[in-house]
Amino acid sequence: MTIVDTRERLIESTRELLWERGYVGTSPKAIQQRSGAGQGSMYHHFRDKPHLALAAISRSAEELRTRAETVLDGPGTPLERITAYLRREREALRGCPVGRLTQDPDVMADPALRRPVEETFAWLRTRLAGVLAEGRSTGELDAALDPATTATALVAVLQGGYVVARAAGDAEVYAQAVDGALGLLAGHARH
Repeated sequence: MTIVDTRERLIESTRELLWERGYVGTSPKAIQQRSGAGQGSMYHHFRDKPHLALAAISRSAEELRTRAETVLDGPGTPLERITAYLRREREALRGCPVGRLTQDPDVMADPALRRPVEETFAWLRTRLAGVLAEGRSTGELDAALDPATTATALVAVLQGGYVVARAAGDAEVYAQAVDGALGLLAGHARH
């Protein structure tokens, strides 16, 4: 097993544990057990738990951006790309691995851990606003649509959809939230 493999296993194990248990529930012992790495290996690669958590949070944020960009920069009209992004397959009952961190007081209280979360959602709002503005400029969406506020609402629907689906124990509730948002957006489509 190489040093890179161990480092990767530590980051990936921490990502999963943060998603499942949050920051406090992600102990160094749990990380070591999940990754199969010893304490010496863990501290060889990362100074402490906050540094490992930052690497894991940054990786989750990067993955969210990459997956979003693949769809938002893909083929189709702006409205088709927004629809594809909103409807892409997600683990609705697990929630968003980045969004769930906003509910973690230890992550939100630490400026370094909070930064990738804040930056990711700011990026996503800006990116969605850009696609919506493109739709407005091509005439697909009417001029009354405000790209920035609509993008913020779409992000809120996605994140809120995870919450209500988890509360209901039903992924279909998430799909209903997405369908509702798309229905509202369709009211601004020019046919």
